[in-house]
Amino acid sequence: GTLQAIYEYQTQICRLTGMDVANASLYDGGTALYEACQMALHITGRNQIVIDGGVNPVYRKMLYSYTANLAIAFKEIPVTHGQSDRNHIFDAIDNDTAAVVLQNPNFFGVIDNHEDIVKHCHSKGVLVIQSIYPIAASLLVTPAEIGVDITTGEGQSLGIPLAFGGPYLGFMATKMEYVRRMPGRLVGRTTDQHGREAFVLTLQAREQHIRREKATSNICSNEALCALRAHVYLSLMGKQGLKRVAEICHAKTLYAKERFKSVKGVKVMESNPVFNEFTIALPCDAGELAGKLVERGIAPGLPLGRFYKGMDNFLLVAVTEKRTKHEIGIFAEMLEEALCR
Repeated sequence: GTLQAIYEYQTQICRLTGMDVANASLYDGGTALYEACQMALHITGRNQIVIDGGVNPVYRKMLYSYTANLAIAFKEIPVTHGQSDRNHIFDAIDNDTAAVVLQNPNFFGVIDNHEDIVKHCHSKGVLVIQSIYPIAASLLVTPAEIGVDITTGEGQSLGIPLAFGGPYLGFMATKMEYVRRMPGRLVGRTTDQHGREAFVLTLQAREQHIRREKATSNICSNEALCALRAHVYLSLMGKQGLKRVAEICHAKTLYAKERFKSVKGVKVMESNPVFNEFTIALPCDAGELAGKLVERGIAPGLPLGRFYKGMDNFLLVAVTEKRTKHEIGIFAEMLEEALCR
């Protein structure tokens, strides 16, 4: 049953992303992104990665940590509150570039269509890696539709409750032509000698198996239990159910943005479309304000000054289907009260 469950999970990730093949899962979203970069380096034989500044800063830090002792060069594109800076990305690409790493929606919740970036990269022989949010993927154009080469993401939002910081679930999908470069386990469907359906591990490439030092990866733990939970969630929700959740998240986010506009001293950053996250500018330090609200039982969001210089007064707010309009209203009222003190 375990192999069949993993196979079904892989199928669901392929349907969600539109890609040809997915593996049995990885440790988390950040690890999946690192593995995708390693794939691109192996496929192209180049040694440079260009990373958009809108990619999750935690993922970027993990990427730099994993590669600290490797001969890999990184070019990081200056961050913007809006969509990916095309001119900077195109200027950063050269003959050593293996891949460009993008995120949609990006860390600030901004939605983008990277098709033009993908086309430019492919004209230069550069692969494109896109990190996605699986809930948003049910509404947005799929990575496969715009020609992305490798897709990764964090699957915790697929019905996996947090428990003191975890557990997490990294997913990865790619084009069939790159399947032998994909790390981790891969379950395939076949038939036995009697013609009965069977599920097997196939194309194994982990270092503790037959390839040893030639393995594609040695830190690609398969989170089978979390993948099973994601599989159950996706099966129960179905295509329309998942889309409905995404629509609710988006609608409540738009409501929250409008509600926050009425709070004196708060500026809602709204130059581009967002999914379920958006940034607000405050007249004070966002970290200090967040601390005050946490003491009152409100987790307001993520102070961006922790990750970006010069953004101490900016707060990233997320709204999911679990939040009610009443709760959003209480949040706005407490925010206004805290700012008036």
